[in-house]
Amino acid sequence: MKSASRRVRSTFARSALALVAIALVTSGVTLVARAKQSTAPFDLHGRRVALDPGTTPDASARTRMHATEDTGRRFRVPSVHLDVPLGALTMADRAITPPGFTSAYLVRNLGASPETPARGTVFVVMHSLRDGAVGPGNYLIDVDAGTARVAKGARIEVGPATYAVTGTRAIGKAELPGARSVWRDTPGRLVIITCLQRPGGGPSVDNIVITAELVAAHTDLS
Repeated sequence: MKSASRRVRSTFARSALALVAIALVTSGVTLVARAKQSTAPFDLHGRRVALDPGTTPDASARTRMHATEDTGRRFRVPSVHLDVPLGALTMADRAITPPGFTSAYLVRNLGASPETPARGTVFVVMHSLRDGAVGPGNYLIDVDAGTARVAKGARIEVGPATYAVTGTRAIGKAELPGARSVWRDTPGRLVIITCLQRPGGGPSVDNIVITAELVAAHTDLS
């Protein structure tokens, strides 16, 4: 019975995470030009941006996500000069939309944590933006080529854990839920998901998925 229960939980986690990723990467984000939007959040260049209408989580979901934009850790990809705070959030209703556009977000209740990366897959999600706005995900994608910008072997730091990129792929949003290779929970693995923007603008129709393997983990003894 215990084995069966573990299989059920594992299957649920994979399905739930697929929905998490879809919710993230289908959320359109644009620059805000009107003064009445003065409360809108900022992109990495200090410009105000907003989610497309209808994509903002309701108040109940936002509360249950317990999102933080900065855990005191960093998310770094030196090869593309990306260095942003590592935030975190909890999946709510099997879907999340990160509240900010200047952090990468660890999904707390799925996979492993950067503090114990050998226990499973660490999942990190983030926004990329369009219409001239810049989020963390923009550093990871080559819009014109329709690919990731990070090369195989490139180092990625997620808090105390360092990974080496093993592969990248563009995948259609409709295909993501059934992509078992993405959701596989494997010790020492990292999966990063962001949306692949389109050269001509408009809502993204594909995701970029970056996978990496653990090469070093540091324990804070202070």
